[in-house]
Amino acid sequence: MKKILMVDINACNGCRICEVVCSFEKEKASIPTKSRIRILRVDEAGVDIPGVCQHCESPPCRDVCPMDAISRDPKTEGVILNQDRCIGCRACTFVCPYGAISLDVEKQVMIKCDLCGGEPQCVRYCPKGALSYERAEVIDALRRERNLLTFVRPLLKPRESLL
Repeated sequence: MKKILMVDINACNGCRICEVVCSFEKEKASIPTKSRIRILRVDEAGVDIPGVCQHCESPPCRDVCPMDAISRDPKTEGVILNQDRCIGCRACTFVCPYGAISLDVEKQVMIKCDLCGGEPQCVRYCPKGALSYERAEVIDALRRERNLLTFVRPLLKPRESLL
């Protein structure tokens, strides 16, 4: 059963623990620039947005890779990148609608989220629960609920005390 990584921008506090955990998991060092998840701070809106690969059904990054370095993991159904095949041409970065693929400047290969083999560490360590990794139908239900609450909440009038 396919699982999806979901981001709740309303819950993210911008602590960047996800970046540190990801870089440590993948690089064995705290190097946030090598994290597969990035926090974008939007000062005008006062929000922090975790940006991560959405593991598209029809990934454009896979379609443009001249080395066939990008494929679908049969276990997680996530979109993964084989660094041994990657030549660092950056074609994938130009077509990714989420900006979720970046260049490891030292190794001269691309890096992206691989869902940690089905146990995303960013989800495990997020202190605010801004990241979830659940079955698609669970995520869809959560999104519907959050969207409905976002729409309905401003319409609700506060109840006056009965006293």
